[in-house]
Amino acid sequence: MSLSVDVFVVAASGERQVLDVPDGCSDSAGFESWRTRVWGSEVVRSLGAGFLPVLADADLQVEPRQVPAFLHECLLLRENLERIAAETESVRTTEEHRGAISDRLAVIEDAARRARAIGGGLLIW
Repeated sequence: MSLSVDVFVVAASGERQVLDVPDGCSDSAGFESWRTRVWGSEVVRSLGAGFLPVLADADLQVEPRQVPAFLHECLLLRENLERIAAETESVRTTEEHRGAISDRLAVIEDAARRARAIGGGLLIW
């Protein structure tokens, strides 16, 4: 099983509507085990991340007004990829692990930018 990242909008009725993933885009936010091994890891928490560590215990919902702060957190993680890769459990080499984290983070960042562009939010589940 793997984590997915999706964009949602809030309809006039207040109901959240999850949008289809556009052609050419991915929704893969990492393996299910990454909830604790990567996104909820001690190193990610120690960097001051507040959104992604939620995944260790629950699905993450980022409200539309929170998307800019979420993107800032993604930038923080991107700037610390070497440390995250070195300090999280990996089944690959550190370099391969760093690449995998970078790739999944890029998918999350892409979804967050799409959400920001339309005034939507994000779900990682």
